[in-house]
Amino acid sequence: MWQGFQIIPDQASTIAQGVDYLYYFLTAVDLFFTAVIFLTIFYLAVRYRRRSEHDQPKAIHGNIPLEVVWTAIPLGIVLVIFLWGTGLFIRNSRPPKASTEIFVVGKQWMWKLQHPEGVEEINELHVPVNQPIKLTMTSEDVIHDFSVPAFRVKKDVVPGMYTMLWFQATKTGHFDLYCDQYCGTNHSLMKGEVIVMEPTEYEQWLSGGIRGGTMAQAGAKLYEQLACITCHGTGKGPSLAGIFGQPVKLNDGTTVVADEAYVRESVLYPSAKIVQGYKPIMPTFKGQVTEEQLLQLIAYIKSLSPQEGKASK
Repeated sequence: MWQGFQIIPDQASTIAQGVDYLYYFLTAVDLFFTAVIFLTIFYLAVRYRRRSEHDQPKAIHGNIPLEVVWTAIPLGIVLVIFLWGTGLFIRNSRPPKASTEIFVVGKQWMWKLQHPEGVEEINELHVPVNQPIKLTMTSEDVIHDFSVPAFRVKKDVVPGMYTMLWFQATKTGHFDLYCDQYCGTNHSLMKGEVIVMEPTEYEQWLSGGIRGGTMAQAGAKLYEQLACITCHGTGKGPSLAGIFGQPVKLNDGTTVVADEAYVRESVLYPSAKIVQGYKPIMPTFKGQVTEEQLLQLIAYIKSLSPQEGKASK
C-alpha cells in the first residue's frame, strides 16, 4: 500500500535543497515550541494546582528579565526566518542572463508552451538538464498557477500581464506539473509533466520538432500582416529596433523600461503610454491578436538590433 509513497518530492532543481532546509527549520521550530508550551502548561497545572479552598496565590507584578527573554528569542527566530526566506525569494526572482526563455500560456484546462525555436507543446515541457530556464507566462482566461513540486517552484499565471519563473533542473527524468490555483470545474485535470533531458538528447528532440520558423520569424510575419511597418518604419511611430530592455521617455515626462509588459500594453492599449515626440495615432489590436501572437511579436522585437533600425531609415 505504501510502496512508492513520498511525503516530499525528489529534489530536482538548484533551489530545491534550500527550500527544503528552510521548511525543515520551520517545522523544527514549530514542534519545539509546541512541545515546550504543552509541557510547561502541564507542569504548571500540576505544580501550582489548588490544594485547598483557602489557598490564595501570590500576586505577581512582573518579571523584566523573563519578559526580555521571551521577546528576544522569538524576535531572533523570526529575523532568521525572514532573512533566510528573503534570500531564497531574491535568488529565485533573478534568472541568470544565459537562461533559455520559454513562453507559457495557461488556458482552461491546459498548458500551452512554445520554445524560441518555434516548437510548441501542450501539457509537456522538454528542457535540458543543468541549464537555467526562464518561463514568461500569461493566461488567456482566469488565474492559473504553474507549479513543479520537484523543483520547489510555483508562480501565479495571471490574465492581462506577464509573470516570470525560472529554474535549473539538476537531474533527468519526468516531473509532475500542476496548476496550483483553482481555475474551474476541470482544475484537477490541468496537469502535465516537465521532461528533463541530457543536452544532446534535448537538441535532437528540439531539431526534430521544428517544422516552421522560430517565434521571432513568426512575429516578423505577423508584424508585416498587421502593417506595423507603415508607422514604426517610416518615422510616424518610434523605432522598435534595439528598444527592448532599454528606457523609453514618455510624453508625460516619465520613463519606463521596454519589457514584455510594456510591449504587450503598447499593442493592446497604445494610448496608455505615449513615447515622447510622437502622437497617439496607433490603433488598438485588442481582440485581433491572441496571447501566443503577442508573445511572437515580443520575440521579434527582442531580436531587432539597433543596426536594423538604422538600415530601415
